[in-house]
Amino acid sequence: MIDTVVIALPYFRKDAEGIAAFLGADITAYTPGIFADSFKSRKRIVALMSMGIVVRKIAPLLDDKWTDPAVVVISPDCRYAIPVLGGHHGANALAKELAKFGLVPVITTGTESRGRDSVESIAERTGTAVVNRDSTRVVNATLLDRDLPIHAIGGPAIVLAGPDVSLLVKSGEYSVGIGCRKGASEEEVTAAVRTALAENGISETDVFIYATTVKKMQEPGLIAAVGALSGNLIFLDDDTINTQTGTGPSRASKIGLLGVAGPCALATAKHKDLIMEKKVYGRVTIAIAR
Repeated sequence: MIDTVVIALPYFRKDAEGIAAFLGADITAYTPGIFADSFKSRKRIVALMSMGIVVRKIAPLLDDKWTDPAVVVISPDCRYAIPVLGGHHGANALAKELAKFGLVPVITTGTESRGRDSVESIAERTGTAVVNRDSTRVVNATLLDRDLPIHAIGGPAIVLAGPDVSLLVKSGEYSVGIGCRKGASEEEVTAAVRTALAENGISETDVFIYATTVKKMQEPGLIAAVGALSGNLIFLDDDTINTQTGTGPSRASKIGLLGVAGPCALATAKHKDLIMEKKVYGRVTIAIAR
């Protein structure tokens, strides 16, 4: 299915056809349930109608800015393209794309309306994704006033960063949580990860992040394995792990943790969808989230 859809009232069908052709998008007529359907299946929604209709229909559907689709309203006179939802998550870019069709983009996000970068725009430009999404509030607010340094770190490396530092890594769809017994070798961890990915039909290149507890920072086999997988490994603190929900009981309770593999996968996942609960492979435990 095409990621972009143009939704229009019947009176605006002809204009909508031109916009859809320009964007390479599907086109569909407005119905009371069309936004609910589109939220489930589309990444970008263009609505050719009054903004009031759109706001009323999408309000009950809003969930999370990182997963909701980008929504742009085109004014009925086909003059303006107005991002209503997901400005930093595709809507601003879509409005600017429509400028090439002759529309005027109306950008209201604080950073981009002032010609400033945002964490999300940097991630899009560099083909990366944000790991610690809560950090973007403080970082983007600061970017309104001044430029911030961007540190590109090549591996192997260990980065210690505070909560107000946005961490960007290569883009991907899946998060892999890893737990292991003390002294697990690189070969054991690598084999466990590759087996788990293969069992779920996931390519190594589709992994966004590998995550474990800070209690495993002294495990050279784990660190070497993620390096061999050309992945990014993040160590999560106890509070981050223990605030996760939706995982089963774990022996990690003996060390004060809700778990390791499952909670670590969920904590770093984009959609918070655990697609493989923790599974033991010898001395290694793996969980996968999306």
